[in-house]
Amino acid sequence: MRLPSVIVILALLAAPVAAQPRQPIAVDRVVAVVNDEAITLNELRERYATVTRQLQARGTPLPPRAVLEQQLLERLVIDRLQMQLARDTGLRIADAELDAALRRIAENNRLSLAEFRAALERDGIAWAAFRADIRTEMTLARLREREVENRIVVSDAEIDNYLADPGQSDQAAVVTLGHIVIRVPEQVDATRLAQLRARAEEALAQIGAGRDFGQVAASFSEVPDALAGGIMAPRPADRLPQIYAEAVAGLQPGAVSAILRSPAGFHIVKLIERQGGRVDGVLMRQTRARHILIRPSELVSDEEARHKLAGLKERLDHGADFAELARVHSNDLTAAKGGDLGWLYPGDTAPDFERAMDALQPGEIGAPVRSPFGWHLIQVLERKNAEAGAERKRLLARQALRERKSDEAYEDWLRQLRDRAYVEYRLEEH
Repeated sequence: MRLPSVIVILALLAAPVAAQPRQPIAVDRVVAVVNDEAITLNELRERYATVTRQLQARGTPLPPRAVLEQQLLERLVIDRLQMQLARDTGLRIADAELDAALRRIAENNRLSLAEFRAALERDGIAWAAFRADIRTEMTLARLREREVENRIVVSDAEIDNYLADPGQSDQAAVVTLGHIVIRVPEQVDATRLAQLRARAEEALAQIGAGRDFGQVAASFSEVPDALAGGIMAPRPADRLPQIYAEAVAGLQPGAVSAILRSPAGFHIVKLIERQGGRVDGVLMRQTRARHILIRPSELVSDEEARHKLAGLKERLDHGADFAELARVHSNDLTAAKGGDLGWLYPGDTAPDFERAMDALQPGEIGAPVRSPFGWHLIQVLERKNAEAGAERKRLLARQALRERKSDEAYEDWLRQLRDRAYVEYRLEEH
């Protein structure tokens, strides 16, 4: 996602030099106006090139160019509206935070930051552009958290009802879905509603005729994951939006639902995979772990904190005592206990910390990992499965209900943001 200066670029032909032939210069133009800003043809072309590479890498057949360009332009409009709101309300990602995120991305690819940058540039991706993309993604995520996630309310009565339903409170199978969403504005007349319904019916008909679901999603769907084939991240079925959970309950893997209607619009859902099933009680994996935390500060830079932990990791690999090093070096309250965090349930720690911890075997010490609190060395001591207590069950129920509401609330918020904006399309102009 690009964050260019919003100006209309005029191509001026320089005066010819001697007898040399004049070289053609590509002319940029405005393809959409979003409130008081413009989206240019070059931005659309850059996004088209990026997305087509991604779709081809996944093996997803490409939609017709005109269809994909229209989808991409709408996505650029939605992104621009969110970035405008972030700017106008003072939300920004600091350079230090961005640098830490880029370093984590490089480490996830098992590369140093310099090696990662070189690899991107070998693939024709400019570092400045990639850096701007990541800043935009982080801004959009922070905006969603502020405007949507933090405003979701789960009442005690909802939790009571959830826990009283055995089919909900049991551990659910993890499902992977594909979905297509045709948005319906808040204020819509019967004619426009019929047109949107017909669009959903056309998408379903193309799937029924054997067209690839991902290609249809890229052609029709109006949500951010459309250009990734409409694939949602795997999650427990009881954490899906209610309309999806009910639809997939009767589907076999590979099957596609009928057209579903929600306040946000029309939906089509495909069950790609279902793993596991329901079991009696709520058994959860618990992990006992310990860590050493180095917090960056005015005196200790982010890189110095990471480097210090790398040195401690080397000492541990040569037999140093973890608890002793934690007591001496850790900036966490657990230092006095040798870094012992006790038994942890899923969701007890920051996502980056939890992902790194879950990847370790008992006794293993991981490489330094960054979380919002600083840099950690993590050692997993042991694991067990245990039934959750009453308070833990209520916490899990609250988390499930929040997650269930999250996607619906976000789509509703985006629809309202779009409906309030002034948008003028000029893609078809010559």
